[in-house]
Amino acid sequence: MVKGTGGRWLVVTLAASAVLTSGCTDSVDTEELPGVYRNDATGSEILLESDGTFSATDVSTGSLSGPADFSGRWEFVDSSSSSDFIYLTVDDGLGKTAGIQLYTSGRGTVEFRAPDKPPSLVLTRVAAP
Repeated sequence: MVKGTGGRWLVVTLAASAVLTSGCTDSVDTEELPGVYRNDATGSEILLESDGTFSATDVSTGSLSGPADFSGRWEFVDSSSSSDFIYLTVDDGLGKTAGIQLYTSGRGTVEFRAPDKPPSLVLTRVAAP
């Protein structure tokens, strides 16, 4: 009986820690999202405008695609069931209308990533030119 009680307390403690930890993640201030994000190693750059438009230069989101320039509209998606992300509606530059998810990964950092995989491209906010 003591062993079972201790096991239950461990589960309760771990569950409480998970809830507290998930509550400690930085919330995203959507007014701080507009700006220039760059990866100096690849030269990739994304400009998120405050009017909800974006432009991307030399962006490659996977090993099968070469660098591309594209543009369109962006919106922040505050997801209660998964990670928050910026949804890019691409309507120029990829040859068709498409959508791409750009994940916020901390203050001043965004990344392209497939589910359950490491980021394929990380961009850091830089001062506007």
